[in-house]
Amino acid sequence: MVCMMRQWRMNPLVAFVSLAVWAPVGAAPVVWGATPEAMDIGSRLELFVDHHLIVGMEGTQLRLHNPQCNQLVFTFDQPWEGPQSAYVSILKDGDEFRMYYRGGGDLVREHTCLAVSKDATHWMRPRFGLIEFEGSKANNIIWTGPDKAYSESHNFSPFIDTNPACKPSERYKAVSVTRVFSKPDERKNVLIGFTSPDGIRWKRVREKPLITEGGFDSHNTMFWDERLGKYVCYSRMGQKGKRSVSRCLSDDFLNWTKPVLLDFGDTEPEHFYTNGIVPYFRAPHLYLGFPMRFVPSSERKTVGFEQRETDGLSDAVLISSRDGMRWDRTFMEAFIRPGLDPLNWGGAHSNQTPTWGIVPADEHRIAVYWLEHEDNYPNRRQIPRLRRGFVRTDGFVSVNAPYTGGEMVTCPLVFAGKKLALNMSTSAVGSARVQIEDAAGRPIPGFSINDCPAFWGDEIERVVAWKGGHDVSRLAGRPVRLRFVMKDADLYAIRFQP
Repeated sequence: MVCMMRQWRMNPLVAFVSLAVWAPVGAAPVVWGATPEAMDIGSRLELFVDHHLIVGMEGTQLRLHNPQCNQLVFTFDQPWEGPQSAYVSILKDGDEFRMYYRGGGDLVREHTCLAVSKDATHWMRPRFGLIEFEGSKANNIIWTGPDKAYSESHNFSPFIDTNPACKPSERYKAVSVTRVFSKPDERKNVLIGFTSPDGIRWKRVREKPLITEGGFDSHNTMFWDERLGKYVCYSRMGQKGKRSVSRCLSDDFLNWTKPVLLDFGDTEPEHFYTNGIVPYFRAPHLYLGFPMRFVPSSERKTVGFEQRETDGLSDAVLISSRDGMRWDRTFMEAFIRPGLDPLNWGGAHSNQTPTWGIVPADEHRIAVYWLEHEDNYPNRRQIPRLRRGFVRTDGFVSVNAPYTGGEMVTCPLVFAGKKLALNMSTSAVGSARVQIEDAAGRPIPGFSINDCPAFWGDEIERVVAWKGGHDVSRLAGRPVRLRFVMKDADLYAIRFQP
């Protein structure tokens, strides 16, 4: 299903301008170069993180929303943690949050640790008694591996397997890098697999590596993809001198396709040190990524910077995809900036590294976590820290209308349901109205702008009402367009409800 504005290039509005003539409310309908094909969205939640659903904008724009309320929630200061603590994964299992991470004071002694929390704010380190560290098992280490030169815990990355056919004994799965001899005097990185019934006691799934083509030396991410019905692995792969990301697929977690580089369109290539790719838990057909963007010191020579003992600078960005391969880079700007902390500007090895996994903080907010101060310079010995910020539920990006007002029109949609619910926010002087049109842009009687009283406020699920009520069921199953007329307002997502 293709809408005219649907693409993953930098300037999607260019495509719209060349294909259609904008028509304000009350004017003649938009004149199309070709009638756009309708998109069947059923009753699923749709976020406006890209131009996927949008066919026209006048006076409105997509706006990126950065995490708010920066909080320090964890410090990696135990003897078995230290400067090399990194590659954090945060999962929610029932009513418990779990944080898996690498602990280690250097790259020789690395181990996988697990902290737990009931509120995703206050974390505790259970004493599992599994792995000995300096003569004691009173720690939260759950895995280390036999190879002390390059352990199986360098980037141990677990996930909860939601495959309906998954065995209970393998409900948790994980991948990590290790090194094998490709030649008698040459070792190479490979990706190995693990399973666990409880996420605490692990075993290797087999001695043979899962995937052998790739770098694998940063945070590899893996999950069961509900849309594809396959396991998906995203890992680092070089492309034209840059750190990029590739994808592999598997039906059984054991046999994998060859890696294929992701497509970021015609945007400027950048170093993606990690990828942070997840299906959005409220809309799993949508993929979100939170790469740590790395700027090597050789590419960023500024006054004073070249004297700092560092490999470069870093921040984090937001990327999105509808198929897992073609990625939208509407926002080249940072999602997480280094901020005022001078250590985030070259005083540590890695900063603003998002964790893998985003989790609900409450009914109105999503928690986003990132690591700072990870360090591999032995003379500094910085202690890494975990920070947390909040994004409004579904609120990574919005269609924003300024005080002077603006409009946005979707491509034709086929829906199922009785009510249209909006995730939307206005100011005290702001407002919004919605018109439902046929596929050609003609207002449907009873659902025009004049039939929709202006509304305002701030709600995650605001049901739209027209003069005749909120029931839109008679329009279900046929292509319709939505026209939003807004003032000083943000529209984050829509859903047709039963």
